[in-house]
Formats: sequence, structure tokens, C-alpha cells
Amino acid sequence: MLLVGDIGGTHARLALATPPGRVVRRQAFESEKFRSLEAVARAFLGEGSPRITAAAFGVAGPVVRGRCVATNLPWVIDERVLSRRLGIRRVTLLNDLVALSLGAVAVASSKLQPLGGAGRPKRRGASVAVIAAGTGLGEALLVWDGARHVPSATEGGHVEFGPRDDVEIDLLRFLRERFGHVSYERVVSGAGLGHLYDFFLGRSGMREAPARAAALAAAPDRNAAIAALGASGESPAAAAAVARFASVYGAEAGNLALKSLATGGVLVCGNIAGKLLPVLRRGGFLHAFQDKGRFAPLLKTIPVAVVTDPDVGLAGSLRVAKGEA
Repeated sequence: MLLVGDIGGTHARLALATPPGRVVRRQAFESEKFRSLEAVARAFLGEGSPRITAAAFGVAGPVVRGRCVATNLPWVIDERVLSRRLGIRRVTLLNDLVALSLGAVAVASSKLQPLGGAGRPKRRGASVAVIAAGTGLGEALLVWDGARHVPSATEGGHVEFGPRDDVEIDLLRFLRERFGHVSYERVVSGAGLGHLYDFFLGRSGMREAPARAAALAAAPDRNAAIAALGASGESPAAAAAVARFASVYGAEAGNLALKSLATGGVLVCGNIAGKLLPVLRRGGFLHAFQDKGRFAPLLKTIPVAVVTDPDVGLAGSLRVAKGEA
């Protein structure tokens, strides 16, 4: 059997699959409730688990020589240690966005929601960029080498946030007071939605209705509640937050497309994009994506699509476990 995982700062999704690749069992865990990836794997496998011949895990953080210090979890993950402790001969760690990329590039067309009129990203013939906002902001490349897509991990979500107008200059100042260094991840992520809401709530005299403020304070996931309020337009501050979120998300997706010359397209992954798809379709995302001065005509030809399959990370890890990538 094969053990595969998509390990993020919020959720750790694991699956067991047969060597041909048929998933026989899957389960999601809350990452922060476990002290290590090994502990999650043991909870998933339980007693009397079948013999595992290979494992692959997409993990949120830079993987260097088989080792990863997770970005948004207090975990250090080492594939050699996992191999020894779990008794699995071949364990492979890969950046979570590499896993997403390998899964997303092969996803069914029905799971792709294009933004704009340039169609769907290409499966062959040109490089593709992948971006995903979740607990953090992940970015990766699929470089076309003439025969296939070669995945390349990045930590591009941590580059300095570049404001585009006076509002974002004020936002930069606001976030710099909180964090010092301000990356795109501070804006385009689940926590980023919360930061944007706080910024707009205190700007231009915006105030929240007492009942909504109480509901947000009591919400188990404040950022998700802000997203829902913003998408519905019930809260002016939340609506401003999600609109700006979509715009900055599009701007950084366009930056990534330019830096990688991803003429094959951009795949937008992650649960946030799926949940805010109606907001992304309002045009702010695509306008910011294409608003690149002299290179706007090129950006208008690059297809962009939201990937709505939540299991593409597992699918990418499975390709690695099977030895296909």
C-alpha cells in the first residue's frame, strides 16, 4: 500500500492507496492538535495497518535535503526519520505547492473554473504557475522542458508586499506596525483576511454592527466568518476586506506569471479561492492580474482558472509515491 499526505498549517489530509493508485481510505486531521507528522500518521494508520511500501507527503514549508521546518506549525519533518520510525522503506517529502501543482495540472476539466475569456490553463506545451492561499500563501512553478512539466518549489509568498495605491500604502504601514516585515502572505491568506478586516474597520470611521461584532468574536473561525460576511456584503468592513483580498491576490498571481513567463496559465488552488469564487469572478482579481503596464497585453492572453478539487494535493503526492513524478 501507499501512504500519501497533504500537510498544511490547518489540516493534515492523509490517504491510503493501492500501488495502481486507487484510494481506499482517507481522513483529515487538525494539524495543530498533533506534535508531529509522525503522530498524525500513526493516528491515521492505527493498529494492524497494512504494509506500506512507499509514502509521500506534501508539506507546507521549504524542503531541503529531505528535511522541512514547517512554516506555520512547530514541526521539524525529516523523511529519513519518518522512514525509520514508521517502518516505510521509501518516504519522500515535497513542498505542498509542488504536490498541489502535480495534482492540479492533471485535474479534470470539470474541476477548473476559468476567470476571464482566455480559457483554461494548458496541460502541455508551456510553463504554468500555481498559487494557493490558505493558512499561508504558496507558490510553485511547472516548467515545461519540451516533453513534460517539471515542478519547482518556491517560497514566493514571503517576498515583500508591494502596495499599488494609497490604500495599500496605508495598509503596509498598518501591517508593519504589527509584524515588521510585511510579505504577501500577511495579506493573501486566511489570517490576511482578518488583518484586512481590522485595517478597514479602523479606517475612515468604519464600524461594525454590535450583533455582528459579537458573532465574529464568538466564531470558531473568525477569518472564515469575515469571508462569509464580506462575500454577502452584510458588513462594509468585511466587504472591503474581501474585495481588497481578491485584488491583491490577483496582483500577486500576475507577478508570479510574469516572473515565470507562465504562458501556459495560472492555476489558483486552495480552499479560500473555492469559497470566494463569486468574489474572484467580480473582476477585481483579473483586473489586478492583468494591470501590468506595458505587459498588460501579454497578461490578457494568459489563462487563469480556480481549481475546485480539494484533493489535488493528495493526488500530487500519490503521483510521487507511485514514482510517476
